[in-house]
Amino acid sequence: MSPPPLYRCAAAPRPSAAPTRVCLLGATGSLGRQTVELVERYPQRLRLVALAAHSRVDELAAAVQRLAAADPAADPPWVAVFDAAAHARAQAVPALRGRLLPPGEAGLLAAAALPEAEVVVNALVGAAGLAPTLAAVRRGARLALANKESLVVGGELVRAAAAAAGAVVLPVDSEHAAIAQALAGRAWDEVETLILTASGGPFRDWPAERVREATREDVLRHPTWRMGPKVTVDSATLMNKGLEVIEAHHLFGMPWSAIEVVVHPDSIVHSLVGFRDGSYLAQLGAPDMRVPLLYALAAESHWPLPIPRLDWVAVGALRFEAPDPQRFPCLRLARQAAEAGGRAPIVLNAANEVAVAALLAGRLRFSEIPGLIERSLAAVPGGPVRDLAEALAVDQEARRIAAA
Repeated sequence: MSPPPLYRCAAAPRPSAAPTRVCLLGATGSLGRQTVELVERYPQRLRLVALAAHSRVDELAAAVQRLAAADPAADPPWVAVFDAAAHARAQAVPALRGRLLPPGEAGLLAAAALPEAEVVVNALVGAAGLAPTLAAVRRGARLALANKESLVVGGELVRAAAAAAGAVVLPVDSEHAAIAQALAGRAWDEVETLILTASGGPFRDWPAERVREATREDVLRHPTWRMGPKVTVDSATLMNKGLEVIEAHHLFGMPWSAIEVVVHPDSIVHSLVGFRDGSYLAQLGAPDMRVPLLYALAAESHWPLPIPRLDWVAVGALRFEAPDPQRFPCLRLARQAAEAGGRAPIVLNAANEVAVAALLAGRLRFSEIPGLIERSLAAVPGGPVRDLAEALAVDQEARRIAAA
């Protein structure tokens, strides 16, 4: 029997009078920088007690200095630097030196496990986010989850850990945050379907022959969202939406057949929930990741945010299309892996990460990504996954096969 869904309607605690203490993993990425910006904006409500990044020491130091200026009474945050050489450089930076956690994964886990951090924002990229996710939920922290790969690689493990510890998991992906808002206060047995919207990426209306010739620069030119390079590539292949189907299953406990994907190039409707009486609720807004991020940080409250409001007259009609399976084969591969379960989603994610890295390095064409993933899925035997060590072993095996 599967553990219960990760998201529980209206389960998050309301903010207290004291600032909510936040640990931020992935502080120098796109979402991490926006998190720092929000903490600066709300110094009386939010306080960063830990920051973690891979290697951008100068950016970490600048963030620590800005936070000190915004909230002079706060203690400086703990800092984790994953890369060993960058960690050594950080020891010479006055703003970081006295608050450094160990290098490597040990530092990430120490940050996620800090007892004073009430909320852990996991904005790491890739399967590396799974172990810190488990560290956060095992101590019962509120997890603001932007690292969808945690649930793709270890969804059952995370669900079991969260259920045992009573942890609250709030989604930061715009689609899943939209679903959470539509579900607020609803009974689970009223829900019939979840509909994830996809922008369609930069190649939605390109001829197939032209897509085969797409360059790295074409792939990274997303029409509506500002995101990191990995997520932007996944948006172009629609793998991002395939991973989000798996994420939605673990967050909301819906069967695969009840989770749909539609292409919505306007990126205004961020997702919909369909109910048993034929009605739908949707969350709409401008495409800005600070909205779902702040919703999770604010414990499912809507705080003031000075972003552009939609001009509904200018918006006019909203467009919706079925995803083209010939143009987006990665969506089909993701669904197949999701329904197979066990090792298959781990292999899917690992092969995709290898493919995206090769594309960004100029060693793989965009049109070659689906074939690499499909061959990797065929090469790794299926079967269940019992624990974190086994999940990580399968991940490494799949990466080796995909790289070869």
